[in-house]
Amino acid sequence: MKRRTMLASLAAGATALTRPSAMMAQAAASGSGASFKLGLVTYNLAKDWDLDTIIANCSKTGFQGVELRTTHAHKVEVNLNKAQRAEVKKKFEDSPIELIGLGSAFDFHTPDQDKLKRDIEATKEYIVLAHDVGGGGVKVRPNGLPDGIPKEKTIAQIGSSLREIGAFASDYGIQIRVEMHGSKTSEPPNMRAIMDAADHPNVGLCWNSNALDVDGQGWDYNFNLCKDKIFSAHMRDLYDEEYPYRKLYQGLKGVGFTGFTMAEIQESSDPIRVMNYYRGMWKALQNLL
Repeated sequence: MKRRTMLASLAAGATALTRPSAMMAQAAASGSGASFKLGLVTYNLAKDWDLDTIIANCSKTGFQGVELRTTHAHKVEVNLNKAQRAEVKKKFEDSPIELIGLGSAFDFHTPDQDKLKRDIEATKEYIVLAHDVGGGGVKVRPNGLPDGIPKEKTIAQIGSSLREIGAFASDYGIQIRVEMHGSKTSEPPNMRAIMDAADHPNVGLCWNSNALDVDGQGWDYNFNLCKDKIFSAHMRDLYDEEYPYRKLYQGLKGVGFTGFTMAEIQESSDPIRVMNYYRGMWKALQNLL
């Protein structure tokens, strides 16, 4: 290479590396970064917002979607009539914000078989609601392992219930996302057992970023148990150094995850500022991959 050509090439490379946009472009070209989407769980930050406020605030701050939690002020509940459901759907269709899904509080661990049947039927109503308003899924959960009952029996019951609602939801194009929640049921080995008991392609996990994800045989082992069934993820405050969020990002990227990672954070008197900072940290973590 001629000396003049070599010097020009080196100068161009040095200039490019001083520009953040060029560095990001180079990272994208080399396959680094990740393609997750940023969403908001309305519990707790947005629990008192109506639907228009949720859409406006997410739009202002670059959030791409929202999971609407039941019982909150936005009131997207099964008592909505056909016209009201269509109105909710149109609000999202006319906005840049995706309705990720609905966050229910139904669980299937109870030894009370009458309550279990009621919760299964109520979940089916919620599935129909999610379909009607244009959501992509319904979040459900277990909420513990009852004392005095063999763990295997409760896990089998939860799995059977999930299989039933998963099959029902398939007819409506709705995913069932099982939040890793509750005493003992949130432990990754138990959630893996629940997924195996459910044994349905339409039933997956909502990774919940619990502190105990690092317990037992460690974070890598726990994540690997569940990674093939993760449909969505909830995340808390990204500045928390006790939780390995960078490893979570790396793990999700490793399995080709392209779904929503959702902020589940506390309410604030300055929510727009909090959401902007959250998005900044969320993007910075992706750019480190």
